[in-house]
Amino acid sequence: MAEIDWKPNRDLDISIQVQIIQYIKSKINNGEWTVGTKLPPQRELAALFEVNRSTVVSALEELIADGLLETKIGSGTTVCNTTWNLITKPSPNWHDYVQAGMHEPNVKLIQAINLAEADPSMIRLGTGELAPDLLPSAEISSLLRNADTLPLSYSEPKGSYALRIQLSQYLQKRDINVSPAAILITSGSLQALQLIAGGLLKKGSTVLYESPSYIQSVPVFQSAGINIFGLTKKDTDITQKIRQYMRTNDAALFYANPTFHNPTGRIWDITERQRLLQACQQLSLPIIEDDAYYDLWLDTPPPPPLKAMDTQGTVLYTGSFSKSISPGLRIGWIAGPEPVIDRLADSKMQTDYGASSLSQFAVERWLATDFHSGAIEKTRTALRARRDVVLKLLQENFKDIADWVKPLGGFYIWLRLHQSVPIHTLFEKAIQRGILLNPGQIYERNDTQHLRLSYAYASIDQFEYALKQLAYLIRNMKK
Repeated sequence: MAEIDWKPNRDLDISIQVQIIQYIKSKINNGEWTVGTKLPPQRELAALFEVNRSTVVSALEELIADGLLETKIGSGTTVCNTTWNLITKPSPNWHDYVQAGMHEPNVKLIQAINLAEADPSMIRLGTGELAPDLLPSAEISSLLRNADTLPLSYSEPKGSYALRIQLSQYLQKRDINVSPAAILITSGSLQALQLIAGGLLKKGSTVLYESPSYIQSVPVFQSAGINIFGLTKKDTDITQKIRQYMRTNDAALFYANPTFHNPTGRIWDITERQRLLQACQQLSLPIIEDDAYYDLWLDTPPPPPLKAMDTQGTVLYTGSFSKSISPGLRIGWIAGPEPVIDRLADSKMQTDYGASSLSQFAVERWLATDFHSGAIEKTRTALRARRDVVLKLLQENFKDIADWVKPLGGFYIWLRLHQSVPIHTLFEKAIQRGILLNPGQIYERNDTQHLRLSYAYASIDQFEYALKQLAYLIRNMKK
């Protein structure tokens, strides 16, 4: 879909319609909108240009008459030619290339969320990051200002050795004993999954996971030709589900998010963790443990990670400072057996030649000067207060139409509506009111009863307005 970042200038002598025609022609003639590029619907174009729909219709009709656009029922309006094409050899059909790319596109709903998150006026009820006022901007600025020199060269394949030393010591506080040689610095925890998918797994293999899951919202494994299979915890625990699956099928890995699970906020108790690790070791089934939220406990510390109990090298332990320090630093890690880390480090060098040296330096200094312990307690205090207010607002607005469980940490409340709703309709109606939702359908394909709420990003005032509006929409959909 073509992205519109322009509006006509009403102070010009040129008519609005002509300006729109000239804008679209320039996008086509400059090669930004190639053959096959789809334009937004007419109503959406009118809203983006802040004009009457009739003005948009007239402009599009002229461009269609010029042979630059075409409209087909069910397909909308697309670019079908360019001025350059009319006078010389045709340009490459980039539309075909886009369709043929190996990397799977996000589903439409996630693409819409990604675009809407860029709108500063939107109330982002489900965004999985700290609000700007909760980020330690001043502290990180101070660290960089006081540095004698800044590292601006490439780091070694596994990442900054100084950072890996600090990270090794940091993980010991979680009862994880891992040397710097067994740690790889990544550009966030998502890259960790990409490296594992491309560097360790065969095409056609299967990754198991507990459904619903964050992993369903990013096509990282599918793009590498890997299948993913969700196991839903209902009558039996997830360990029994894994054993049942493995009796008749093969799997390459189990993806686990046992601490402040995304999106449900669930936390596995120590017995569940022990049972899972024992089963996977017996089945020779490696585990990816995604532990991005471990530091963000709000009431009591969580049980030790799976990796803390792993004495056989079964667990690849991934984490990130995106949730606890800053998403913009893009610093995460993988901890695991050295041969695996060596392989993934080689893959990373082929991918981006290392994470940002400046970001690695900032995080290394952050850990070495012990900024983290004070800052994380401050973050916990802020999140605890936000969580409690949002729970109160939910009780006031949703007690008769939904239920939820008080999260003990992380960012999320998994709101279960008592009845299914038309998710796409709810999403669009909320957008019209300036409210951006993360529907459960993102995390489990057929889910029409859940919403992921995040108390980490939107302000309390925004939540108060948005939850009242959302409850009103849902009640009217039930009628």
